[in-house]
Amino acid sequence: MQYETKDVELVDIKWLKPHEEVHQKKVIELFEMTLRWGGYTKPLLIDSETGTILDGHHRYEVGKKLKLKLIPAIITNYFEDERITVTTWPNSKLKEIKKKDVIDMALSENLYPPKTSKHSLSEYLPPIMIKLEDLK
Repeated sequence: MQYETKDVELVDIKWLKPHEEVHQKKVIELFEMTLRWGGYTKPLLIDSETGTILDGHHRYEVGKKLKLKLIPAIITNYFEDERITVTTWPNSKLKEIKKKDVIDMALSENLYPPKTSKHSLSEYLPPIMIKLEDLK
């Protein structure tokens, strides 16, 4: 099963839970590009049970900066979706990370440093164009 545009939902940004920090420089760059485009061109990937952000932390931060109420996302059951795997980035302080670790961190009061978890998708997230005014 492939992720498709019809799988994209607009979700309440307040429901989403990050599990790692972001690079602020990248947030600023993406913020400027999002304003130039006038919308989101890629959805976030979210766990259906917890609202944990699996892919799209910088896009989430841009949404908060823009004071959006909604954000485009594909919602999936993280533990059951075999298209999604997680490892650590080469420069991460962790040697290994599991899906449960990602969820536990998102539900805690803490965050991993930027670029700790590296999610790989066997399917691409579909390109989209959701206008900013539709997300306010």
